Amino acid sequence: MNNKYDFLIVGAGLYGSTFAYEATKRGKKCLVVDKRNHIAGNIYNENIEGINVHTYGAHIFHTSSRRIWDYVNSFVEFNRYTNSPIANYKGDLYNLPFNMNTFYQLWKVKTPDDARSKIEEQISSHIKKAPRNLEEQALSLVGGDIYYKLIKGYTEKQWGRKATELPAFIIKRLPIRFTFDNNYFNDNYQGIPIGGYNKIIEKMLAGIDVELNTNYIHNRPTLDNIAKNVVFTGMIDEFYDYRFGALEYRSLKFEHEILDMPNYQGNAVVNYTDSETPFTRIIEHKHFEFGNQDKTIITREYPLEWTKRNEPYYPVNDEKNDKLFKRYKELSRKEQKVIFGGRLADYKYYDMHHVVGLALKKIAEVFKEKESLDII
Repeated sequence: MNNKYDFLIVGAGLYGSTFAYEATKRGKKCLVVDKRNHIAGNIYNENIEGINVHTYGAHIFHTSSRRIWDYVNSFVEFNRYTNSPIANYKGDLYNLPFNMNTFYQLWKVKTPDDARSKIEEQISSHIKKAPRNLEEQALSLVGGDIYYKLIKGYTEKQWGRKATELPAFIIKRLPIRFTFDNNYFNDNYQGIPIGGYNKIIEKMLAGIDVELNTNYIHNRPTLDNIAKNVVFTGMIDEFYDYRFGALEYRSLKFEHEILDMPNYQGNAVVNYTDSETPFTRIIEHKHFEFGNQDKTIITREYPLEWTKRNEPYYPVNDEKNDKLFKRYKELSRKEQKVIFGGRLADYKYYDMHHVVGLALKKIAEVFKEKESLDII
């Protein structure tokens, strides 16, 4: 066995690149492989018409950890972008998340007390001791107007199932703000890398061996033999050849369009919350970086049922899939030289700051270093 590398890292996304960067800093030799023809995973940007297009959907970095914020800013400076999406319901526009602007648009109420009274009035007939599904849960939290206009259609498109067929725990709570605040995230820090996310990954992987268009699953015996350890960021069920069956995901289809106009919708993200519109949202990429180009690029995002022919994006964390994942997790604990990490390996939806934090925690564990608690 020729262990040319200390770590073979499967996946050139945020988790794998962070691990590779930190391991290399500690004197280890790493090889990063990825089945795609580019680095950066789902945060990859493609520059078109001078605009950084989020190829795999909108990515807005946000965190309340100063350490994580300083860490990502050490690779590239972030701008001041604040996520303030708009909801389009049959041509009417509403601010998100649910706040005083939304309540004024719905009911013309102008004070927090009036908004609270309206919501309490609407939920009073829907409160049940134990909501049996997502629809009952949402109605008991926000009432009919918000649910039917801003939640139901979007959620059913996103999950490909009726809200009455989805478990109640998917919506544990719905944030309601009684202030005129359209900032979607409550975190202390948020923004977009100036020049795009690729810059972060390019700097992380500088000087590290990278092989693209390389499918680890198809070349496992050869690749395993050139490294002492493997860091696997792909699908954990695929790693084990679907031994217990395939985990379920939701996938996405993206339609990108170049428009000969400087501004299409005036906002980076507009959600389409009615059930008739087949896509869930339109992203206008230039607004992430306050662009003033003569043209603009939009992306329509269509949810899909996942198959092995397309990309997995959102794990379906219901009772059936969680039980199945636990069986794969038990197998992974027996591995001596394989480290599992990231959204697909953990079968959990992570924001980007979670991914960075978890990679740094794993580095501390592997190298037996004391880690700060303020990591994610």
